[in-house]
Amino acid sequence: MKKYIIKSLIIALVAFTSCDKDFLTVEPTDSQAAGGAATEGAIKANLAGTYQILLFDSYADFQFNSIVLMSDLRSDDIFKGGGDAGDQGQLYRLSLLDASSTELPEGLWNIYYSGLARANNTIIACENAVGVDEDQLNELKAEAHFLRAYFTHWLWKFWGNVPYFEGDLDEPYMATQYDADEIYDFIMADLDYAIEGNKLPVKRTPEDNGKASKAAAMMLKARVALYQNDEARYDEVLDHMAEIINSGQYQLMDDFASIWKREGEFSDESIFEVNHIALGKDWGAAWTGYGTNLPRFISPNELEGEDLLSGSDEFTGGWGFGPVRPETPDIYENDDERLPASINHFEEGTYTERFQDTGYWLAKYAARDNYADAPYTPDLNFENNLRIFRYAETLLIAAELQLEGASSTEAIPSAQDLMDEVRDRAGVDPINANLENLKEERRREFLGEGLRFWDLVRWDDADILTEDIPEFSHTRTWESYKKYLPIPDSEILRTRGHGEYELEQNEGYN
Repeated sequence: MKKYIIKSLIIALVAFTSCDKDFLTVEPTDSQAAGGAATEGAIKANLAGTYQILLFDSYADFQFNSIVLMSDLRSDDIFKGGGDAGDQGQLYRLSLLDASSTELPEGLWNIYYSGLARANNTIIACENAVGVDEDQLNELKAEAHFLRAYFTHWLWKFWGNVPYFEGDLDEPYMATQYDADEIYDFIMADLDYAIEGNKLPVKRTPEDNGKASKAAAMMLKARVALYQNDEARYDEVLDHMAEIINSGQYQLMDDFASIWKREGEFSDESIFEVNHIALGKDWGAAWTGYGTNLPRFISPNELEGEDLLSGSDEFTGGWGFGPVRPETPDIYENDDERLPASINHFEEGTYTERFQDTGYWLAKYAARDNYADAPYTPDLNFENNLRIFRYAETLLIAAELQLEGASSTEAIPSAQDLMDEVRDRAGVDPINANLENLKEERRREFLGEGLRFWDLVRWDDADILTEDIPEFSHTRTWESYKKYLPIPDSEILRTRGHGEYELEQNEGYN
């Protein structure tokens, strides 16, 4: 392990207007001296600041770094798009598996380290609590542990061998750089804490929508364990999936397309989602507000036409990034209801074609009319909620674990029944429950939700990312070290000359 100087990010925790986000409301009197006694109000103020980070990643530290798009750009589902190759050139290099230490989605590094620091502050406040009911305190602390694990797991997935800390950092803000396996252990320890002892409810009541639940912690634990290929954990993770399923508190929505509209927010299928509101963000205010720019980013430029797949004219234009590859719609069977809900197709001439145009566009988070009506900058303030965990993923994870040989101490439907349930909702016939079919089912179900690249890596199937597609200016080569991005050069330079504290670059990068 190495030691590293963490860049100090001084971010003001601004007061919020409620907007149905009471748990994010911070009162100016809820303050706490550093390391001092913390009232319930002070703890909740710290926790509000930690949740707030979830609202920032689409415009991360003044960079367009939506976690969904940053994940899918390295997959085999979409191209980079935009005005030309140089428009957001760091994203083009990302899509070509050619990121460098000076051209990469560095905003995510800063955003998620801010989240880690804020989660630490909340946990410290919990440890210094005065006059707080024990059950309430345990719940607040469990939420903070979940959020710390969530932010850390993205740093771990993107960079692997990263600095990590759990307390206040004194000047010169030194912390240890751990290898990826050690970071995995930290993440799992936080998730075990959040899950054990029923500190969190399995599902939140409507008035607490947006807060972490036990099911959300279980889902994150499942994703992390599967990405690590930690087979020793598979049985307990399957037990977690069984608990979610047997709770009866979640179910698939009948209409797949309805999930992605405003009326589908916090549906019965939703386990955890980020509640965006068309309010507050501006070009010079990346660390405030509730909106997201992702819909504008991934929609066709100057759109005036009707979507041919869904027959809808509800969509509006954007900047033309993330065009869906022309062969991607072919992964769906005839009459699969997920196709028109996942991919838009507009006629030539109904929008302005841009770089790597295919005519196909991501639909789930597409820009819709009247979803950005705000007195603030509309481009940055769409209200489309980010769905992080859905019940459909619970079912398919449980199926996959059984196909991998895991067993549960709880009663649970078979892998076949679980896959049938997902496919029945999509309006398609059953197929045999085997690993190859399950892989394709995950691709169809979660297209555009940022899961495909990570799935290819964990399945050791990423060799298919080696491609030469000259007609779309897309040529790339997969090598195993590209599982991780290079650590930002700015961070390495900051530590140079500090001897044992110098940050070490990831293997394969200069």
